[in-house]
Amino acid sequence: MRPIIEFCTNNMHHGTHVLFQKLEQNPDYDVIEYGCLGNCGECYLAPYALVNGEIVPAATVEELEVAIDNKIKEIEAMLDLLGD
Repeated sequence: MRPIIEFCTNNMHHGTHVLFQKLEQNPDYDVIEYGCLGNCGECYLAPYALVNGEIVPAATVEELEVAIDNKIKEIEAMLDLLGD
């Protein structure tokens, strides 16, 4: 299953647009940008993305990239345990 990584346009002021563009180049991911993801409190405070519908926050864009990678690995490990 390809991970779905969603970004909020309103969160791009944190610098997430650079990470969005980088991840968008990876053919193993579905990367989507929305006008609003409905997490305004999170969006205002720090960089974040949704990975398969789960909020992945971080203090910096660099940390967000690591957190997204870790979340994808966590999801893949769970799928392996379930036999998918």
